[in-house]
Amino acid sequence: MASAENKETASPMALMVAEVARTLRIQRGWTQEQLGLELGYSAAAVSAMETCAQPASDAMLVELERALGNGTTVFETARRYMRMEKYPQQFQDYALLEQAALSLQLFATNVVHGLFQTEAYARALIGGGYPPLSEQRVEELVQLRMERTVLFDRDPLPMIEIIIDEAVLRRVIGGEEVMREQLIHLVECARRRNVTLLVLPLDAGKYGEYAAGHGEMNLVETPAHEHLVYLEAQDESLLISAPAKASTYARRYAMIRAQALGPRESLDLIKRLAGVAV
Repeated sequence: MASAENKETASPMALMVAEVARTLRIQRGWTQEQLGLELGYSAAAVSAMETCAQPASDAMLVELERALGNGTTVFETARRYMRMEKYPQQFQDYALLEQAALSLQLFATNVVHGLFQTEAYARALIGGGYPPLSEQRVEELVQLRMERTVLFDRDPLPMIEIIIDEAVLRRVIGGEEVMREQLIHLVECARRRNVTLLVLPLDAGKYGEYAAGHGEMNLVETPAHEHLVYLEAQDESLLISAPAKASTYARRYAMIRAQALGPRESLDLIKRLAGVAV
């Protein structure tokens, strides 16, 4: 809903879109009503977009690209960054890195990693968190999480390896059926050519060596072959780029991998937990 408050809190990208759209509209000699007719929106909606009383929606950005973009892809690019701005602040920088990554090595200790969540699991997890969120914000975050999965089919294909603590697989989120669907989804993900899925068993530390006690981590290889580490806990995040520190995390991850079940054993365990024939 358009409001004066939105004008005060509009993001830099929303302000940029408003300014560019207004400038291109004026260059064409169009009124707000004429642009609205081109876009399929009312003149009031165009005015609200240009003043940021109601920043451009994803659907409006598609139409702005068609009507005003003139092959520049300026509004298509803005779509990507405006979606990023909707993520929780601590996640925004990592979201861009994740989508561009050459490879990801992930360790999940509490819940299924966001890239591998089903919609129902994500909705139960986000909707049941604390502090409580509005239904609108829950749905927005769920859809953003689902959009991240385009990474699996990106060209070039990224290589993704994930180690999941067995406790994650046994922790029921959203009810038995939601959890079963989630486990089956993990099995399907593991069948992708560019995905390796491993399970760290509950008894991994019984012989006195246990590398996983420091919690989850995301190791990222960028297109420039930089190796970064992203950590997140209690709505706070840390992005590590220092080579020596990143190397320490990489070696720790390698030790966790060494203590995990192999790919076939991991898949068989997930199938058993899902009640699927092995």
